[in-house]
Amino acid sequence: MDSSKKHMIIFLGALAGAGVVIGTLVFPFWNLIREDVFEETVILGSVGGVCYVETTDGIPKTIENCQLAEGTSVSIRYGQGLAWADIIE
Repeated sequence: MDSSKKHMIIFLGALAGAGVVIGTLVFPFWNLIREDVFEETVILGSVGGVCYVETTDGIPKTIENCQLAEGTSVSIRYGQGLAWADIIE
């Protein structure tokens, strides 16, 4: 193996190692996985197939493909800190 190939392998190994360190210490991938929250709430509004609800985390949530009327009580699931939710049956 010549010198340039050895240097290329060392460089790629160092680059991969730096990627692993950055991925686990600087920007942990587990922060991308949000905890699911389940909550009972009431539909505040429904416009064009999108329903709006208020949750205990203070972030208004939108629910796509929702044909429920205002004031309907529903059980929802949403990701911690996100602005979308799903109705659970």
